[in-house]
Amino acid sequence: MAIQSLFIIVVVLAVLLIVGVPISYSIGISSLIAILQTVPLDVSVITGAQRIFVGMSKFSLTAIPFFILAGNLMNQGGIAKRLVNFVMAILGKLPGALLVTNVGANALFGAISGSASAAAAAVGSMVREGEEEQGYDEALCAATNGASAPSGLLIPPSNALITYSLAAGGTSVAALFMAGYLPGIIWAICCMVVAIILAKKKGYKGTPGKFSWSNLGKATLQAIPSLSLIIVVIGGIIAGVFSATEGSAIAVVYALILGICYRNITWKSFWNIVVDSAKMSGMVVFLIGVSNILGWVMAFLQIPQAVSAALLGITNNPVIILLIMNVILLVAGTFMDVTPAILIFTPLFLPIVQTFGMDPIHFGLVLVYNLCIGNITPPVGNTLFVAIKVGRTTLAKTMPYMLAYYAAILVGLMLVTYIPAISMILPQMAGLA
Repeated sequence: MAIQSLFIIVVVLAVLLIVGVPISYSIGISSLIAILQTVPLDVSVITGAQRIFVGMSKFSLTAIPFFILAGNLMNQGGIAKRLVNFVMAILGKLPGALLVTNVGANALFGAISGSASAAAAAVGSMVREGEEEQGYDEALCAATNGASAPSGLLIPPSNALITYSLAAGGTSVAALFMAGYLPGIIWAICCMVVAIILAKKKGYKGTPGKFSWSNLGKATLQAIPSLSLIIVVIGGIIAGVFSATEGSAIAVVYALILGICYRNITWKSFWNIVVDSAKMSGMVVFLIGVSNILGWVMAFLQIPQAVSAALLGITNNPVIILLIMNVILLVAGTFMDVTPAILIFTPLFLPIVQTFGMDPIHFGLVLVYNLCIGNITPPVGNTLFVAIKVGRTTLAKTMPYMLAYYAAILVGLMLVTYIPAISMILPQMAGLA
């Protein structure tokens, strides 16, 4: 019954998505159809409505709309140029300086804004002029920009990790935030290595002259106000001064003040930012509420237990099980956005990895890392297409370079998957795990 119900959910969900039904409705409808085998229609609908309300009424969920608003304020607040100058002052002497700078700035801006697509658009636009002047390959620039942008989604504050915390039954957001630093940095380093190798092959050199401490000092002073958002918010959450929800509200106030000081936010633009953030938050929160129906159906029909038994029936080797999960998540990520995929696969896979002692924090980073790759993988790959548009090139020209980045990012995924210390050492040092 459980496997049959899972098959119904997958097939109905796939069909609805193919015909263009929004993901939130698709999840709710497919879940209710699966439960109709054992529960009458009237009971299913009433219970489903109750589960939506329960899923949307969690106080910790408030952090997501606030971080979305803070990210949109930062996107309009004029911080991208300052971050690019800061990273350029540090890494500008490396081969392919602008490519390497793009990677580093994407990691910082993506962490602050909480959006890989925003990072690709803002940072890519900042470095494009210099890349054109120095004769950089447009397709290589687009590939570098797109491949590195999702690294910021792993570095806190991260809405993806907050969503996972909710789906995982309340795993500590502070611990997940601490755990996200090293995987995010590994993603960025993998991209930097590829960028340097490709730059050497193309003959792209670093900026001329000697390293300048004065330039670094000036760039650092300009970037400190923006970088301080991470320090204030994450530091406060980890130190227990305030919760993730309270920290998200502080991030909004900080981002608004910064944008006003930089004179990049007006009353008109602020209103547009609030409206856009409200629309985005509404979609995300409703999606989380609807996914609660899926969680209820899976628990009622004991689908996670059935999937666990099926996988353990194939092998009880944790290495092989994690490899199978990675393949499934990578494939799913090419067709689904990060948030719905987290909500679907967390209740399915988390009970399985817990049978062989994998920490929920570690699994959360493996899950999010996997699904972030989908941001740069066709056919959905929104971040990749943003980078291609910003770079004024085509998918056909960009993909050969992307293959090198995919290989490096997958190496990073294997490290994060099979070396628990990468995700766990910082939370443990902070006493959070």
